Amino acid sequence: MADAHRDAYLAGLTPGADIDHRGTTLTEPLLNALLNALRDPATGDVRLGGAMFESATFEGGAGFRSATFEGYAVFRSATFEGGAMFQLATFEGAAMFESATFGGDAVFQLATFENYAGFQSTTFKGDAGLVSATFKGYAVFKLATFEGDAGFESVTFERGADFESATFKGDVGFESATFEEYAVFRSATFEGDAMLQSATFKDNAIFEAATFKGYAGLQLAAFEAGAVFRSATFAEYAGFESAVFKGDAGYQLANFKGYAGFRSAAFEGDAAFRSAVFERGAGFESTVFKDNAVFESATFEEADQFGPLVCAGRVVLSGARFGGPVTLSFAARRLECRRTRWSSTAEIRLRCTTVDFAHAVFEYPLTIVAEPAPFVLTNGLQLSEDPLSNPTGSEVRVASLRGVDAAHLVLADLDLSECLFSGTVHLDQIRLEGACTFDKAPTPLWRRWPPVRFTERRVLAEEHHWRASQPRAVRGWNVAVLGAGRAGPLQLAPVYRALRKAFEDGKHEPGAADFYYGEMEMRRRADDIPRSERGLLTAYWALSGYGLRSSRALAWLGAAMFLTVVMLMAVGLAQETPKQTATGTVPDGGGKVTFEIDKDDPKNPTGDRFTGERFEKALNVTLNSVVFRSSGQDLTTAGTYIEMTSRLTEPVLLGLAVLAIRNRVKR
Repeated sequence: MADAHRDAYLAGLTPGADIDHRGTTLTEPLLNALLNALRDPATGDVRLGGAMFESATFEGGAGFRSATFEGYAVFRSATFEGGAMFQLATFEGAAMFESATFGGDAVFQLATFENYAGFQSTTFKGDAGLVSATFKGYAVFKLATFEGDAGFESVTFERGADFESATFKGDVGFESATFEEYAVFRSATFEGDAMLQSATFKDNAIFEAATFKGYAGLQLAAFEAGAVFRSATFAEYAGFESAVFKGDAGYQLANFKGYAGFRSAAFEGDAAFRSAVFERGAGFESTVFKDNAVFESATFEEADQFGPLVCAGRVVLSGARFGGPVTLSFAARRLECRRTRWSSTAEIRLRCTTVDFAHAVFEYPLTIVAEPAPFVLTNGLQLSEDPLSNPTGSEVRVASLRGVDAAHLVLADLDLSECLFSGTVHLDQIRLEGACTFDKAPTPLWRRWPPVRFTERRVLAEEHHWRASQPRAVRGWNVAVLGAGRAGPLQLAPVYRALRKAFEDGKHEPGAADFYYGEMEMRRRADDIPRSERGLLTAYWALSGYGLRSSRALAWLGAAMFLTVVMLMAVGLAQETPKQTATGTVPDGGGKVTFEIDKDDPKNPTGDRFTGERFEKALNVTLNSVVFRSSGQDLTTAGTYIEMTSRLTEPVLLGLAVLAIRNRVKR
């Protein structure tokens, strides 16, 4: 355009006029002349109506500082060879920078986009500064490329913000940014450091398949809706310390190649880390989960500490794998470790928890211990357990050990009253330390007929379930919960036997006695034993409680002695002591005299048989029979057989009583 025509064109422009410079090449002086023609003399700021700069080329700096675009602003496919200055600019209509190229720095600091802002496929070769900018409409940076640093500190996105597949080759900062609606960073790539500290996401924040190649800082970030980091990759440190997740948080299939820091983070919804990979440490100290924390099938390759943390719901580690020595510290409502694998030593310290350890696999010693007091953090403070509503104390209950190889398992101070043991391998090698408690038999039922009294002893939960399922089960036996399965006497007898051996190896003979009792009960109740053996076991149970109930043996001994005394007084003692008669013949002429001594047969008693004298004699006979001695009393034929029977049975009963006492006091 000739200078005269250009001057005439510029002279005809007024503030707020529409301009169309599509495909135009604008030098810096020419652009300044154009903007000066549109400058409002009252305010000194540039005012444009509709501005069409599609495919335009800005050869020098492009200074739109404090400019107001009252209509649409189209910079689609434009090229800014120098710096582009849009600080304090206001875009009242749609601002379209799709496929534009910023060769120098692009500055939109404190700019206001009152309508749609489109930066799809835009390339920022220099630094991009959008500090404190306000996007009142949708902001789309899909497929944008930031080759320098990008600053979005304190930016406000009042509508949706879309950074899908965007690439940040330098550092990017979203510190204190506010996302009023959804924020999409799906498949975005952060090659430098990504700082999102104190950012606020009021709607869903989607970082699915995003890649963080540098430091990822989201400390103190607030996620008020869902947070999706599914399949995201963190190549270096991932910092979520003190972040707040008010909705569900999804880290499924995420890969943390560096340290993952979630210290003091708060998850108010479900937190899902299914199949996530933690290649370095996982810092969850003082983390709070108000709902479920799911680490199903996650991999912890080098984590040496996991927790202490608080979870008001379930901590799910089922299918997870730990590659190195690790200490897990949880205060949770429930811990599920089904088919969890530990490839090195591990210690699990728990509070207020029910743990399901079914089919867990560990090749080295593993200890599960109940922590008596709240966990102490590295700063010396106690971990608050307030999220656990109405905590029952420090009790830790084990729900199942089915399918576990217990050769390297140590349990300390746990409640095993509901634990399912059937199917546990090498149960005889398990170590029980401290106060591990089991369920008890029901209390006596005296108000029913006939009255029922069960022997007080340690009872497995599975025996409770089996007895409760019997047709004539009495009240007091616990019914099996859903999914507990069913184990009968055939399955429970080996379990009791293995636990008995474990207690014996631990020098806890009284505890072993209870499991011996349970073993014998299951053998007696089993369907595969001969009738003769069942009868023998029933007699053994009835007479002495399998050699473990001294009171029962002593009661039978007392009854046998009483019966012996009564029968001896009735028919066993002779009427009177038989007299001896000596007879002999004196040979003629003197010499040696030979006498024959004869004794009368004892006579059956007649008259009053129950006298004090006869009681004393009968008691003497009975007491001597108990110690397997003969009293020397004169007895009738019936009395002789009574004494023989007494000498056979009563020492046996005495021996069973002594054996039972020994089993209870032996150490």
